[in-house]
Formats: sequence, C-alpha cells, structure tokens
Amino acid sequence: MAVTETLKLKRTALFDSYKEYGGKTIDFGGWELPVQFSSIKAEHEAVRTKAGLFDVSHMGEVFVSGDGALNFLQKLVTNDVSKLKDGQAQYTAMCYENGGTVDDLLIYKRKDNDYLLVVNASNIEKDVEWMKKHATDDVVIDDRSDEFGLVALQGPKAQGILQKLTSEPLDEIKFFRFKENVDVSGHNVLISRTGYTGEDGFEIYGSPESIVALWPIILKAGEEEGVVPAGLGARDTLRFEAGLPLYGQELSKDISPLEAGLGFVVKVNKEADFIGKEVLTKQKEEGVSRKLVGLEMIDKGIPRTGYKVYVGDQEIGEVTTGTQSPTLKKNIGFALLSTEHTAVGTEVEVEVRSKRLKAVLIATPFYKR
Repeated sequence: MAVTETLKLKRTALFDSYKEYGGKTIDFGGWELPVQFSSIKAEHEAVRTKAGLFDVSHMGEVFVSGDGALNFLQKLVTNDVSKLKDGQAQYTAMCYENGGTVDDLLIYKRKDNDYLLVVNASNIEKDVEWMKKHATDDVVIDDRSDEFGLVALQGPKAQGILQKLTSEPLDEIKFFRFKENVDVSGHNVLISRTGYTGEDGFEIYGSPESIVALWPIILKAGEEEGVVPAGLGARDTLRFEAGLPLYGQELSKDISPLEAGLGFVVKVNKEADFIGKEVLTKQKEEGVSRKLVGLEMIDKGIPRTGYKVYVGDQEIGEVTTGTQSPTLKKNIGFALLSTEHTAVGTEVEVEVRSKRLKAVLIATPFYKR
C-alpha cells in the first residue's frame, strides 16, 4: 500500500508573529505564508493611501563574488550589469537558450565583483543550480537565503514611519538604490528603496532575529500613520494593478521577457553574449508572436488565471492574472494573446465557466502612482 507523505510547508522566522495580528495562512509555492490579516481590500487600500508591512522573508538571497563575477553575470542575465554603480539595484531576467525565463530577479551591486541577487522563493534551488552550472572558476556562488529575513514597508507614509527608527537620512536612498549596515532600532540591516506594489517604500534585509524584532517595532512606529500588516493577497492585487509580472503567471520557462512586455530589461546590444541572446534578438527584430496585454471586462465576470480568450471562434490566448481591482473597482486581467489581436480597444471574449463574456483590451499598467 502506497503511503503519500505530506510535504511539510516551509515557514519564515516571522511565522509565530502572524497569529498575533490575525494572519490567515496558505500554501504559497511550498511556504506557509499569510494571505491576509484583516482583509485583502483593506490592506490594499492601506498601501495605496498610507502604508503596509509585508513579510517577504521567503525570497532567496544569493551572493555572487570573485574576479569573474561581473563577466559571469553579464553572461547569465539579460540586462546590462556593467551599468550598475556601487549601492545601486537593477531588475533583470535569467533566460534559457530558447528565450524562456528561468527567473526574474534583482541584482544589488555592493562593490566591484561583489553582488547580491534576490530571487523568487519557489525558484531558489533551480536558480542556484542554473548559476552553478554556468559559473567559471573565478566566481563564488553563495546561497545565503536561510541567513536572511526580509520585510517590505510600502506606501506613501513608508518613509516617514521608517525615519522614526533610524538616523540614516532615508531621502538620500533614491529609487533602486540601497544602503548596507544601517542601524534601525539597534538592528544592522540593508535598506533598499524597492518594492512590488507600485508605491514608494523600502525593503529591509537583516538576520531572521532582527526582522522578527523589527516587525512589531515598525507596526508600533506607524500606528498614527495607519500602517497595517499585509499579506500575499494584497501584494498580488497591488503588483498586478501596477503592471508588475509574477513568475509562474506572466513569466515562465515558456514565456520570454519580451512576450511579457519587459523589453527594457533585455539589452541585446550589450557587449557580452548572454544565454538566450540569439532568440531574444530575433524576437526584438521580428516581433513576438504573442504578447501580454491588459483587458477589462464589459460583461459581468472576473477573468481568472487560465481562462481562454477568443476573437469570434478563434482562441487567441489565455488570462495570466485577473481580479476585481480594489483601486479601479473594475474587473481586469492580464492576458497572453496572439500579437495580431493585441491592439488597445480590440473587443474579445473571455470564457468564464463555459460562458463567453465580452471584454476590451486596455493599456497597462492599470495603475500609476
């Protein structure tokens, strides 16, 4: 008789703090994480108007160093890493030879030939294996994901709240810049002006112990400003409204960064050859056969991931993410469609539970600060 072993979900160091704030947890890529604390809509609204604090400690932190680190990264990713200055971050993608996406990630340049890569939680093992497979002898790849906790303080009030806890002048940390060894309430952390919500804010990296200690301190410091603990549900609706892709939905081994509308991270003219360059150059020159677009429902219904999209009787693609937008109060979605049917204003039909409902293609991002 076969015994199926239930896989134990991984937990971040903040797991025990969730209950205290009413967190409801779900399985997210093998991690037991809070989907919400109060409600997705309330948390979403707080981040758009005040501030929200997210536990994103499940993300992976991989250090890449050694004399060959820059050359290695130039070969590994699509963006031009040589453009990074010390203390600067860059969004990029790693691709397979066929142009499909291994992962999308952030690269932090600490100093020459010393970088921190922040990768998606569900891809840590696969990414590290991919890096090691392509590494040269003069490169050291050090997966230190277990040594870090990470929280994201996001929203228009984020800077004011965090500034109460540190003497570091936060207005000097510009967008996509970071500072290491910052003292926040007696804890040594890395502060980065980055996020995944479409709002201003910071991501704070530290030891798991420091992040556990800082969670209630930040929430207490931001009480007057209306900060709330926020879960994955709001993180998803916020990133989606802001037009930010989610790996596994808008990006995958079968979806290239160009198909996902991320042409700005694919630098086919950089001096270094990178993995997937040939296919991506061809896609840039000749155009992609399908691309990611925004759609808004005309008929009543919510477009969900995997729902098929039609023009007449022709199936032209499918929805990658869809929801009722808390900010816009409309039912909207991302869809990956045949390029010839992607002009803004095109009327399409989305198959919602075996019924075809009318929708129209609209410009993205859906929301801009």
